[in-house]
Amino acid sequence: MKAEYQPKKIVLHIDELAKNYDSLRDMGRDTDIQISSLSRLARNEHKRIDLGHLQRIAEALDLNDMNEIISIENDDSYKDETN
Repeated sequence: MKAEYQPKKIVLHIDELAKNYDSLRDMGRDTDIQISSLSRLARNEHKRIDLGHLQRIAEALDLNDMNEIISIENDDSYKDETN
């Protein structure tokens, strides 16, 4: 039996991780990532993700599990047009 199609989305948890800092600007200084890039990542407005950015965030926050930075979740905004 084939499972029903459920679209997925990639979710970055930068906004949650940024709570470890006073501001995104401070996070940017610590990670050496431009504030504009961090801001887009925090708002999940991305088409491409620089793996170097993810690595610098993991290093700055001493993270060993990429799931703390990024996850794949069901896209609940998807509407089944067959109904």
